[in-house]
Amino acid sequence: MTNMNCIFCQIVNGDLPSTMLYEDDRVVVFKDIAPKAPVHLLVVPRAHVKNLEEAGGAQGALLGHMIAVAAKVAADAGIAASGYRVALNNGLDAGQVVFHLHLHVLGGRRLGDMG
Repeated sequence: MTNMNCIFCQIVNGDLPSTMLYEDDRVVVFKDIAPKAPVHLLVVPRAHVKNLEEAGGAQGALLGHMIAVAAKVAADAGIAASGYRVALNNGLDAGQVVFHLHLHVLGGRRLGDMG
């Protein structure tokens, strides 16, 4: 299911441009347009899932696949050996801006403490 008011659904459908780095039947990966690190990629499900609460237990396989893809694209980007961060912002207070579940893969420099 897609939500055509969602910017990520529009990217997934090819209606908006992006720098696509990986695609399969469940997810796409593209560069963030406002990077917070030299490498800042987004792992986005093709299906519109708003957040972790909407994902629930039924999407466990999708969430696992997203993590596996994050590791693959980090390796492809050359940041796996030095380290990278995988982040999921869930809700307004966590900084979620686009309400379509997604992972941030960040690396390419030493990242600051999140604590």
